[in-house]
Parts: sequence; structure tokens; C-alpha cells
Amino acid sequence: MRTATITRKTAETDITVQIDLDGTGRYDNQTGVGFFDHMLDQLSRHALIDMTIRATGDLHIDDHHTVEDVGIALGQALTQALGDKRGIRRYGSCLLPMDDAQVRAALDLSGRPFLVWNLDMPTAKIGAFDTELVREFFQAFATHGGITLHVDKLHGFNSHHIAEAAFKAVARALREAVEPDPRRADAIPSTKGTL
Repeated sequence: MRTATITRKTAETDITVQIDLDGTGRYDNQTGVGFFDHMLDQLSRHALIDMTIRATGDLHIDDHHTVEDVGIALGQALTQALGDKRGIRRYGSCLLPMDDAQVRAALDLSGRPFLVWNLDMPTAKIGAFDTELVREFFQAFATHGGITLHVDKLHGFNSHHIAEAAFKAVARALREAVEPDPRRADAIPSTKGTL
């Protein structure tokens, strides 16, 4: 069972994340940040990872702590659910178009967190949501998930489309990387013998 439940409670946020890597993309995400919930739903659906997230945070200040801390908890849940990573494909990539936007994501579940982010947003806000928080989420997710993650915008002029294409591209890459490799079902996907 490649599942995990993580609870993270600080003076700023109270978060519970439940995931099932072998799900069908069912989601029930409630963070109090509407656009962010929409993005988490896309991540779940397109990665085929069942995801339930409950978060309360200091939204009277802004959305930053909630978004970042959900990224931390989700990364920790991914790490827990993957265990020793035996039998996974490890790598994944996706070139994803969404209307005017095209985003490329490539990732390695290496245990070595690193984020390369070449995704500028033409606006500072999507509704009430600060567009800089898209990067903050993926930085936290990559760091606590042990993911080498590269995200590049190739085209795009609509911030909503760019952000959504990024979440979907990462989701599709993640789906590929966590899938069992039928040719190496019992092997750690590294010449080191560990990840």
C-alpha cells in the first residue's frame, strides 16, 4: 500500500494530507484558498494520485504560509508513500499545452531536492491569488519530496493558463515517475542501490 498521512501543525497552519499513489485521481482538497484548491485538484487528477488535504492557516495575513506548508506536507507524504522507491520508474517528464500556454516539466525522484524554475507570470495576481506562490509551492514540494524538478514555460500570456499548465505538467511527470516499472519491479532504480 503506497499511502501516507501527514499532519503538520505550526503557529501559522494546521494541515493534514492523505495520499494514495495507486489511486484514480480522486480528490477532496480544502485549504481556504480557492485557486490553490483548483490547482491541487489538477495535480491529483492528472497524477492519478488520490489526495485529501485539509488546511487552515493565517489567511488574514495572506496565503503564503498555507500554500508553502501544504507543499511541505505533500512532499513529506510523497516521501513516506514511496518508501525505499523500489520498483518505480523514478523519472518523468511532460510537455503540456493549455490554450496559449505550454509548460515543460521534468523530474527525478532522486532524494536530491533541486528546483529549476523558468516560469514567469505576466501578472502578479490570479484573482486574489499571488502568482509568486506557484513557485513557493513547488519549491516546498520538491525540497520535502526529495525531487529534482525542472519547470519551464515555453509559451503563454495568460497567468491562469500558465499556472494550470505547470501543475498539470508536473502531475503528468509525477504519474510517470511513481508508476511501477514492470521490467524492474523489485529493484531500486539506481546503480548506488539506494535513493
